[in-house]
Amino acid sequence: MRVLVDGDRGYIGAVLVPIFQAAGHEVVGLDVGWYDGCDFGPQPGGYEQRTGDIRDLTPADLEGFDAVVHLAAISNDPIGHLNPDATYGVNAHGAVHVARTAKEAGVERFLFSSSCSLYGAGGDAPVAEDGEFHPVTPYGESKVIAEQGISPLADDSFSPSYLRNATAYGSSPRLRADIVVNNLTGTAFTRGEVRLQSDGSPWRPLVHVEDISRAFLAVLEAPRDVVHDQAFNVGRDEDVVQIRTIAEQVSEITGAPVSFADGAGPDARNYQVDFTKIRTQLPDLAPRWTIRDGIEEIWNDARERGLTAEDFEGARFVRLQRIQELARSGRLDLATLRLQ
Repeated sequence: MRVLVDGDRGYIGAVLVPIFQAAGHEVVGLDVGWYDGCDFGPQPGGYEQRTGDIRDLTPADLEGFDAVVHLAAISNDPIGHLNPDATYGVNAHGAVHVARTAKEAGVERFLFSSSCSLYGAGGDAPVAEDGEFHPVTPYGESKVIAEQGISPLADDSFSPSYLRNATAYGSSPRLRADIVVNNLTGTAFTRGEVRLQSDGSPWRPLVHVEDISRAFLAVLEAPRDVVHDQAFNVGRDEDVVQIRTIAEQVSEITGAPVSFADGAGPDARNYQVDFTKIRTQLPDLAPRWTIRDGIEEIWNDARERGLTAEDFEGARFVRLQRIQELARSGRLDLATLRLQ
């Protein structure tokens, strides 16, 4: 297929694009370029890369594509809190705009990168795709609004799917330091301690960034009736764990002791997720990565690439700090989250 991947130069996109290329698909990327230069190893190439804001897409931009993979988003909770209105503008209304534009252009498949964050304060029982939403952040709320806005577009000629990714981890050419496994492992490497920002009690579903990418490929290539207007929790049951369990694994692998930040307490983001649906409806998709494998991968890449505390804790790998750096330099308007 000919596939437009927006957000191709981000954390997931930099892993997903080569996987799609290896499967024989023609990829065209579209990215606003916020994280250009924030590299952690060689970047993928061999495909057309366009620079632009998804909010400006027109049907002419999407003519001739068989599918759109929509990854572009304000990527985490701290940035969402920085400017909730702009987060909704990009993550919710922007996503619906891309879907509507794709439909007008005659694109048949639309894969939306959603998030298990929309379950939010999910209680003690694992939540399946038909469970209630209890988002506790603008980021989680934006994913709910987007899904609810895209679904009415589904018809015989336009088939959207919603991939509700668990919390990602793992190495990427565009590494993120602000997600839990990566953060704990990187801090162990650069500071010699596994530093928890909460009391370690919250539950999180986790999934490696490569397994997220392979899930997108599986949905893209699945029969239409299996994935049409369907949501899938992306991850696996054995990787729904408490934060303290992750910290203990990192400590065991790296030898760094566990410590707690000042004032560390419970986190409102506390949910467990059921992955039965993706396992049964896409049986050929089997996650390949364990949390332990991901910790070792990040540790080895950090050693190979000489990761420093300055980089790991700064604008190169922390999304909020990068946005603030762009704003201070006058390159980004925080009111609209548009590059100048």
